[in-house]
Amino acid sequence: MDHSASAPVPLLDVKRQYGPLREKLLAAVTHVCDSGRYIFGPECEEFERAVAVYTGARHAIACASGSDALLLALMALDIGEGDEVICPSYTFFATASAIWRLGAEPVFCDIEPATFNINPTKIAQLVSPKTKAIIPVHLFGQCAAMDEIGRVAAKHQLPIIEDACQAIGATYAGRSAGTLGDMGCFSFYPTKNLGGMGDGGLLTTDRDDLAAKLRLLRGHGMEPRYYHQLVGINSRLDTLQAAVLNVKLPYLDGWARQRQVNAQRYHMLFAEYGLDKTITLPETARAATHVWNQYTIRVPDGQRNKLREHLTAAKIGTEIYYPVPLHEQKCFASLGYQLGSLPETEMAARETLALPIFPELTAEEQRTVVTAIAGFFGAARKKSSTANGAVTSDAPASGVPRPKFLEPKGSQVRR
Repeated sequence: MDHSASAPVPLLDVKRQYGPLREKLLAAVTHVCDSGRYIFGPECEEFERAVAVYTGARHAIACASGSDALLLALMALDIGEGDEVICPSYTFFATASAIWRLGAEPVFCDIEPATFNINPTKIAQLVSPKTKAIIPVHLFGQCAAMDEIGRVAAKHQLPIIEDACQAIGATYAGRSAGTLGDMGCFSFYPTKNLGGMGDGGLLTTDRDDLAAKLRLLRGHGMEPRYYHQLVGINSRLDTLQAAVLNVKLPYLDGWARQRQVNAQRYHMLFAEYGLDKTITLPETARAATHVWNQYTIRVPDGQRNKLREHLTAAKIGTEIYYPVPLHEQKCFASLGYQLGSLPETEMAARETLALPIFPELTAEEQRTVVTAIAGFFGAARKKSSTANGAVTSDAPASGVPRPKFLEPKGSQVRR
């Protein structure tokens, strides 16, 4: 494969990950096809057990998508008409649509500008007698400030549903995403750090009561067969998807480390050109480990869209997450939010641009990206150095070994 400077740089290339795993993936899929157990096959239970071990959660309950995971979590808490759920506006649509579908009202909260995650101080100001839950989103691959959010929730006796759809493998204060609230929701959409070959989702919880209810709700509330204890939905993880994810899960930490290496390389390359003073680079919060589902820069002075056009012309893939915040979406107009209601959210929507960060991205491709951005701003390359002496742009992040990311780890237990 040609990765020369003139070659396109994709935002994501799932085929690069597929190639080295092709034989294992085909064998796993073939095994399911031969078994004929396409729904709730043994691979599904195997995957649930593996994710429970990986995250340190007591229970893992697979479902059909990350969107369904959010819906099921709210259903398990009996959220409905007249209830309010606090969530960010700067997130994917599914976070709020799950609330809306149950007849409840999403109460949109502003974000912290450095991390793009929900602002705990603002959450505290939004709690009302109608508030029934808080949904912090671990956006772009790092956890929200869960210690502060937890204190707000505890004060008002509110459950926390973690939207960890972009953050599997991330930790906060040494604990895994998905184990920091009452329930955690995950997505295995193909673009995620752990992506399947279609839709897939999962919930984690340490609460036995919620786990039992979630298992009922995902299968029409049916237990035993044709006896319905609750009105649930049909949301099952296909056995084929579970088989694919079982193959991939042992590689997840290695892929995350490669994403961390790529993020650090971007930081150093931008510093070489002095661009770290022109654009705002993404930050990792003090208590968090970042798994970099996205590498999102801020482009000031209304230049974001022009920069994106420049990169598109150079055949460099980018994306805007998210151009229209949820409180500005037409479908939520009846909630009455006005321009200026959430200033940090609105500024992020105007300024942010996601660059390629996938594990198989090469150092040469990253230099192509940064060189193109430097060309847009007319920035000249400067000598690379750190307080500890000269470094090269291809050096791995401090304390992060260059991973052999196609060699599975012996253990998936996370402490």
